[in-house]
Amino acid sequence: MGEAQVSAAPEDGAAGLDALLATKLHIPRGRDGLVPRPRLVERLTGALAGELTVVCAPAGFGKTVVLADWARRSGRPVAWLSLDTGDNDPVRFWRHVAAALGSAREGAGQPLTDLLGPPARSLEAVVTALVNDLAAVPGVVVLVLDDYHLIEAAAVHESVMFLLEHLPAGLRLAMAGRADPPLPLARLRAGGDLAELRADQLRFTREEAAALLAEAAGTGLPEDAVAVLAARTEGWAAGLQLAALSLRDQQDPTGFIASFSGSHRFVLDYLAEEVLDRQPDRMRAFLLETSVLERLCGALCDAVTGRGGSQQLLEAIERANLFLTPLDEVRGWWRYHPLFADLLRVRLGQEQPERLPGLHRAAAAWCEHRGLADDAVRHALAAGDAAWAARLVERHIGATLAWAEGATATRWLASLPGEQVRARPRLCALRAVQAVLAWQAGEVELWLDAAEAALASAPADEIAGEQAAAGWDAGWLPADLPGTLLALRANLARMRGDADGTIRLTRQVLAHLPAEEGGLRFNAAWNLARASWLNGELGEAERALAGLAAARPAGEVLGMAVCWDHGLVLRAQGRLRAALASYQQALADGTEVEGPASPALGFMHVGVAAVLYEQDELTGALEHATAGLAGLRRLAGGWSVTSARQLAEALVTLAWIQLALGDRAGAGAAVGEAEQAGPSPDVVDLFNPAGAPRMRLLLALGQLAEAAGWAAARGLDPGDQPGYPREREYLLLARLLVAQEQLARALPLLGRLHAAAAAQARTGSLIEIGAVTAVARAACGQQAGAAAALAGALALAWPEGYLRVFADEGAPLAAVLDRLIAGQRSGRVSPAPGVPLAYLRRLQAAFRPGDARAVPPQPVAAAEVAAPELAEPLTDRELQVLALLAAGISNQQIASDLVVALETVKKHVSHILGKLGAANRTQAVARARALGLLR
Repeated sequence: MGEAQVSAAPEDGAAGLDALLATKLHIPRGRDGLVPRPRLVERLTGALAGELTVVCAPAGFGKTVVLADWARRSGRPVAWLSLDTGDNDPVRFWRHVAAALGSAREGAGQPLTDLLGPPARSLEAVVTALVNDLAAVPGVVVLVLDDYHLIEAAAVHESVMFLLEHLPAGLRLAMAGRADPPLPLARLRAGGDLAELRADQLRFTREEAAALLAEAAGTGLPEDAVAVLAARTEGWAAGLQLAALSLRDQQDPTGFIASFSGSHRFVLDYLAEEVLDRQPDRMRAFLLETSVLERLCGALCDAVTGRGGSQQLLEAIERANLFLTPLDEVRGWWRYHPLFADLLRVRLGQEQPERLPGLHRAAAAWCEHRGLADDAVRHALAAGDAAWAARLVERHIGATLAWAEGATATRWLASLPGEQVRARPRLCALRAVQAVLAWQAGEVELWLDAAEAALASAPADEIAGEQAAAGWDAGWLPADLPGTLLALRANLARMRGDADGTIRLTRQVLAHLPAEEGGLRFNAAWNLARASWLNGELGEAERALAGLAAARPAGEVLGMAVCWDHGLVLRAQGRLRAALASYQQALADGTEVEGPASPALGFMHVGVAAVLYEQDELTGALEHATAGLAGLRRLAGGWSVTSARQLAEALVTLAWIQLALGDRAGAGAAVGEAEQAGPSPDVVDLFNPAGAPRMRLLLALGQLAEAAGWAAARGLDPGDQPGYPREREYLLLARLLVAQEQLARALPLLGRLHAAAAAQARTGSLIEIGAVTAVARAACGQQAGAAAALAGALALAWPEGYLRVFADEGAPLAAVLDRLIAGQRSGRVSPAPGVPLAYLRRLQAAFRPGDARAVPPQPVAAAEVAAPELAEPLTDRELQVLALLAAGISNQQIASDLVVALETVKKHVSHILGKLGAANRTQAVARARALGLLR
């Protein structure tokens, strides 16, 4: 077996990756697998008739061996995949699954391979293709995912769950790991779709232990000694194997067994040390030196140890049962048992710590030469050579991103020290791209400055040479690095609300780029559209965004992101129905292309939810918001187009829906998460739902002090002349001033906001500003002005079905609305010309809180009530408080609803009791009803 197997080791990049992948698809065989365990094989045969089988137990219980033994004996096609930490990249995970399926059945998994190449598709689209492919293939394939506990990526878990929920008849799934997979096992168990094999079932019986000990130790043992050893190890496969190795040279096996005791961990340490210490010096040195490797082959071990003959040593170690498992049929690759490898590494660190950098350096060099980039980066970092690791990342990250393995690229960049990234302009540019997607403006600027400094100091021929070696034109960072940095500068200007800077820089980008550079040109056109939006030029922005959205394939993530912006601009124009139609059409088109579970549809689900919420269709809004948030969470992170902005917008939308349904705790939790997930505070308000919109919600939740503190920190002053990009911040300030009864400062600010919105025909803004103005004028006692402001807003709002923009202002605006309706009934006041009474009634109902919409008795306006018995009439604010008192609402809740301090409410209640001559709330309500102050 010597020389022939050395050729199985990789000699170049492509062959190296292929050979390494083949080891992950090989069904392993452990030494304990030579001992037949028919009871487990039979149990697995029955279990794998179901949809999911989980084999879960601590390390050393023989999970892999049992599954592999079943796979070899079952006669079924088995697609085997041995997972490692690199498979936390979702694209790499499913690419490896496709390869495993293809190795089990010719042609199976090919649709996955096709979809996983660029351009990137959603994982649901990939899994859907797999489901459809296997549904058309006769027979059953078992997919085994070994060491699943190494998978931590939520995106992988969710896509596996999607597979389980749509499992075709031709596929069964088995997972082996040290911990339960984060899947809804309880539900699967209750539905009879889950079979489990756990530590208690995997323990060796006395008979199985005797067979294993006889095979491993090469000698017979008394039955009572076997029983003691089986009891002391509790049937633990690894403990039995280690004991068998130790027994080989024992003069007194019975005495050794009698003294054998301790927990698994102590047993392992004790016995492994005995095994290790008994090895010949050459073998012991080889074991320690090669413990730095996750996978071993003869050539790699030769390079690491600096000695030849490693292939023969590996074969000898396997024959000696020293916890070395072959990873392929020709004994080209092996791996140590994880527990044994851990112990070897600890001993190496204790005895020869100075050797570690050199061993890792040799491994990195060998892996680099063979194109095994991930292993090379890991070993270079372990060797303490961060500069080398950075060069490796720079050379290989372009191809990694071109293969859509964004999680791997993110992990590499995160692993590098900052100074190594800052010295390389392309890596700085990639970090800037990450920051743009996360809407962290300060980080974008930091990495752009670093990129430009590194570019200026690096010789041009060096940059060109690295660019050519790395293949940077593979689709992520174009060959033109200065043009890329200029485009990122334009993105930064847009994030900060600098429309003029965005336009200037974007035009420079367009002049600089070659015609074939489609990706950056699309981004430039998108930036110009958003610059028009920043300038309040909504018509121009809407036309540009509509064209860009139409240019992208249905269901594509980037296209969905553009559709999202298009819908927001339509809503800013007051075209609520057009926005809903746009979202719904994109949702239908994307569903047809990508399937209903595509996470990219999350954009459109949240858009639909926002419009339905505005129209007070709360049940539908909640369904869409929940679906949209789930999709956006699956897309978040890595190198997806989705970002902090969309995720925070989804959370704020959900919070408003929950608040309208009476779930204050849920609303508070969602808005709290939005703060964590959202853009950085230096992102302009127009694009930052974690800023003013979040504070607006906190204000509705009664957190007046927090909202006021935020406004002060932002430097908001009612004397400012706010531009459109910061309109929401100043509307929040106006609401705060009203709540603080600083009405003389609020009304001029609202007047300037209204004039600016009217000048640009921004109907969405005019409706909201009108609602807030009505509340402010009513608080001043300007009832005619309040009615006029509300009437003007209603005239714009009713054709599009706006409701929540008014209802979310709460009881103060409800009182103004009541006066309008009462005035129409009496014929004294006309509400808004042309506004249907049916719409006003719907709006009145929208003010009712919670699911039941149990509206509190509405106060009658002071002007409508003749109450000669009262020495002093109640003010409008006191009538509002009175209505809430009649509904049984506490002072604290009244303060929250009216957005005032608790002490202010107490003062109003005291005045009400005094004016009504009542001793308590109950008497006050009864007296008010008798006087006709409450309906």
